[in-house]
Parts: sequence; C-alpha cells; structure tokens
Amino acid sequence: MLTRSKSADGGKVVVWDLPTRLFHWLLAGMFAVAWFTHEDDRYLDVHVFAGYVFFGLLLFRMLWGFVGGYYARFREFGYRWTNARDYLRATLRGPSRRYLGHNPAGSWVVFLMLGLGLAISFTGMFVLGAEERHGPFAGAFSFAHATLFHLLHEASAVGLLVVVAFHLTGVAYESWRHRENLAGAMVTGRKRGPGVDAVIFRGVGALLLAGVAVSAIVQFAGHVRATPEKPYLPFTGPTLPDSALWRAECGSCHLAFHPTLLPLRSWEALLAGQRDHFGDDLALDAATLAGLRDFYTPNAAESALTEAAWKTDRSIPPGETPLRITETEYWKRKHRDISQRTWERDPVRTKANCAACHLDAEQGTFEDAAMRPPGPQTDQSRPKTR
Repeated sequence: MLTRSKSADGGKVVVWDLPTRLFHWLLAGMFAVAWFTHEDDRYLDVHVFAGYVFFGLLLFRMLWGFVGGYYARFREFGYRWTNARDYLRATLRGPSRRYLGHNPAGSWVVFLMLGLGLAISFTGMFVLGAEERHGPFAGAFSFAHATLFHLLHEASAVGLLVVVAFHLTGVAYESWRHRENLAGAMVTGRKRGPGVDAVIFRGVGALLLAGVAVSAIVQFAGHVRATPEKPYLPFTGPTLPDSALWRAECGSCHLAFHPTLLPLRSWEALLAGQRDHFGDDLALDAATLAGLRDFYTPNAAESALTEAAWKTDRSIPPGETPLRITETEYWKRKHRDISQRTWERDPVRTKANCAACHLDAEQGTFEDAAMRPPGPQTDQSRPKTR
C-alpha cells in the first residue's frame, strides 16, 4: 500500500513499513538469544521464550506478506528462480539493476529464511515435547524421538545461520555497489526514490512491539517474585508417585532419591544389602522391605517417567548394577564440567547433595531449567544440556 503524495525527504521514500522493520530486528534478536542460550540448561526458559517469539514473528510475517505494506507483500517480490539466477550473474559481472524493494536474489533469501525458521520452530517444539514433556507437543513423542529432533533442530539453525551469512554479504555488497546503506534503510524505512511513500502502519507496529513486551513480562515475572526460600521453577515437571514410607525411611539420613534415578536391579541390590548400606546397618524389618519394594518396582528408571529416568536407564550397560546414582554414565556425563572446587564449597560439599543445585530434587523430576549451581560458575563449571 502506498500513499498518494511524493516524499519530500531529500528524494527518499518510505519503502519498509514499521511492522516489517520491527519484524526484521526482533527476529534477528530472538535468533541470537536462542543461539547463545541453547547449550546451558539454566537458561532453557530463555531459550524457549525466544523460540516462541521467533515462531510468532514468523507467523506474523507470513500474514503480513498478504495484507501488509506494498513492498512487504509476497506478490511484490515473488520472483522466479531464473530471475534470481540472472540477477546474481549480472551482479557478478558489474553494476546491476537497482530495486527499491527486494531484489530477486534477496527475495529468495527471504523465503529461505522463512522456511528454515519454520523448520527450527517446529523441531524445537518437538524437542520440547519429546524430551522435556512441555509445550504444545508434550507427550506426543517418546524420549527416543528427541535425538532425531535435536539433530534436525540444530541442522535447521545452522542452515539459517549460513543463509544469514549470505544475506549479510549480499547487503554489504549491494550497499557498496549502489552507494546506499541498506542496513540503515531497514532502520529508517527510507531509500532513495523515485517513488511514493508506503504506509507506515504505526499502530500495527506498536501492537507487535507491545505483544512481545507483554509476553516477556508474563514469562519472566516469576523470576522477579522468587525468593531464596521460595525459588521460581519456570517448568513444572510431572507429579511423580510418592510414598510416605519411602520418604520416612530413605529421607531420614539424606535426600530421598526417587526410584526413577536407578534401575530396579540396583534398588533390589541395595535392599538386599541393607545390613551393610555403605557402612551402616539400616535394620529394616520384612514389612518395611516389602513396602519399599512395592514402591520401587513400578517406579524405577525403567519406567521412563522423566527424562532423567530414561537417559539414566539407557546409559547403564545391562550387565552392570550401580549402587550409587553418581556411578551411572548419564550422571557423569551431565556433571563432567563441574569443577572440583564447586563440589567442595558450601552448600554442596558432596556429590550426593542434589538439592544444593537442583531446585526440584525433592520432587525427583530434575527439570533442566531447575538447576541453579550456587555461587559464580568458574573453572569450566557451566552445566551442559546433554
């Protein structure tokens, strides 16, 4: 959509309306936030939030491609592949035709970005549903699907990063070739004419910006209200089976480790050796042992009630029966980057003190985003996602 009057701003006209410009910079920002938070479990909620906003922006842009400003509409830059090829050839040979809106090569970059962005969004939601049991696809896939979705998610993100690199190279080259600041034009919305001003759509732009801001406030308000006594958990794990007998007997000396953290054969071995439980005699009578077995049997790691349970069980060779959670390969892999200094300082002191870092240790869910290692993270002590 264009206005009727010619621009008087030094021969420049409004090409990019406000919603298009906001979409461009917000999408870039959300992709950057998601990229730099994807390896650290502590920022999973930030990563997920950036991903949801990224997806919402893509949906907006697809709609805006049909009802938005003149130069933002898909029909204005729906060039054939042959047009993009010929444009690139002409550009490499020398000065090429200048376009006020997207040039043919740039238009294909836009559609590639949209396609890869959708691939990133959906595979990300699939990972969230399969591995974390959250989001719109919670429980729709098994834990086994998560690895494939992870690969597709990361491949799509790397693919988009490559396309962005080509895009930035093209912007720099075109800016030099045509003696204009194309990046600046995406800030001001103006480019050299001749032409007429496009409608700016300030109201739509304001709504778009307000939507992102309100979403951020709703998403992170819990962190602001959190206290040391009542920490905020951005994700709530499943409600696991509980037992008063188990908590009384196993929680009297240390954290009551949920059955999901070891396979059934390990719990059976621990109960069978209760007379020498790491140097202590538990002195459990037959009725108590039977009650504990009734609780452990259906809820051990084989039950795959949580991500930690599934990954713990898969990490243990069939012929091995670890008696400590810290002996499992999954536990070792998850904690391999924690420095010895972190283990030794307060309030950790021991590798068995899960509650010192995991806010949901008592519930037994061990959500990725519920991890808060105490104090500054130094000496390669940053927790990893896998």
